[in-house]
Amino acid sequence: MSNLKSLNHHFAIPGHLTFIEGPGGMAVARIQNGLASSDIALQGAHILTFQPKGEEPVIWLSPQAKFAPGKSVRGGVPVCWPWFGNHATEAGFPAHGFARTIEWRVIDSKALPSGATRITFELQKNAAARAQWPHMCHLRNIITVGRELTIELVTQNTGTSPFEITEALHTYFVIGDIDAVQITGLEGCEYLDKVDDFKRKTEPSAVTITSEVDRVYLNTTADCVIHDQKLNRRIRVTKTGSHSAVVWNPWIEKTKQMGDLGENGYRGMVCVESGNAADNVVAVAPGETHTLRAVYSVEKL
Repeated sequence: MSNLKSLNHHFAIPGHLTFIEGPGGMAVARIQNGLASSDIALQGAHILTFQPKGEEPVIWLSPQAKFAPGKSVRGGVPVCWPWFGNHATEAGFPAHGFARTIEWRVIDSKALPSGATRITFELQKNAAARAQWPHMCHLRNIITVGRELTIELVTQNTGTSPFEITEALHTYFVIGDIDAVQITGLEGCEYLDKVDDFKRKTEPSAVTITSEVDRVYLNTTADCVIHDQKLNRRIRVTKTGSHSAVVWNPWIEKTKQMGDLGENGYRGMVCVESGNAADNVVAVAPGETHTLRAVYSVEKL
């Protein structure tokens, strides 16, 4: 509780931002302004919810999500960094890196003239993270909550040697029903089909989902748009600093195996991720900064 008192003393903004004890005793930044609301856990700088005022929720959080120290949360916007998927050489290292499961610290908060709220987190590497990633760097997650949700994942190389990263914003989006959704913007893109032994394929048309889908689309900077006939809306994903996109839905059998997606959870969510994965490795030279930026906005059909 003393940590919450300190956070509120230094960073709370009346009418915008307070810090509360969230599920599992996690510290949570709660943003409620005139434009939208969002809860963000300090563990993982993990966006749990986002809902523009007067709209349906945009970010999906599993009703069966588990909240515990050092454990990833099912749903929201997990930060995959400094590697995406399994580590290239160390099977014992955590999938998708360590950024989503360790504590971040708040270093700034601001009420913007637009009415939006901005909060900045910085990763605090623990001993395990330092052992897995010995490079000198800063990682910040700058989140702006307004009518749109903007996420800026900023990697700064503060050392004297270059390093390489892969990364993603593993965003779960709320949809009305998986049968009434298609995703555009990836037509003609080459992708790795993780469900089919990582075979390289080309997307012929808009993406529709009728079975398990886990695809890493390569060399694409285009907007991805989720067309949702049931909720009568489009969710637009606009990105910079990203050359990969991932589309994921576990479908029926994998949902049963996972245990934390909720019964039929696959029907109400789809992941459309912005990042740099597989072929799209990012090299960060000494003194340089790389920014992965994604903006999520809602449009009426």
